[in-house]
Amino acid sequence: MQFNSRVPIYIQVIDDLKKKIVKGELKPGEKLPSSRELAIEYEVNPNTAARIYKEMEQMELCYVERGKGTFISNKKDLLPSLRTEIINTLVDDFTEQMSELGFSKQEIIKKIEDKELR
Repeated sequence: MQFNSRVPIYIQVIDDLKKKIVKGELKPGEKLPSSRELAIEYEVNPNTAARIYKEMEQMELCYVERGKGTFISNKKDLLPSLRTEIINTLVDDFTEQMSELGFSKQEIIKKIEDKELR
């Protein structure tokens, strides 16, 4: 993963894990790698990996079972809320950048309507 120097690494990894949940690569109730394995996978400090799981637990994205590990949350609204969060972030960032470049709302909408999805 290529890290952006303007955003803390732990936030970038959390965002990547959120995307994996939305794409179905990580499923509710699925066991996550240990902190050590996560640190190796993302090439981050083990303390950063521990912080990632701590933050995700506070966000209710995961839970810990003592002696068993860390698991993706089973909350029924997890997927819809993550999808909404991600789309809002992407749209906000996109429209902000387009506005800074001087594009009007109508130009942005037209471009989106003309764009074919992959």
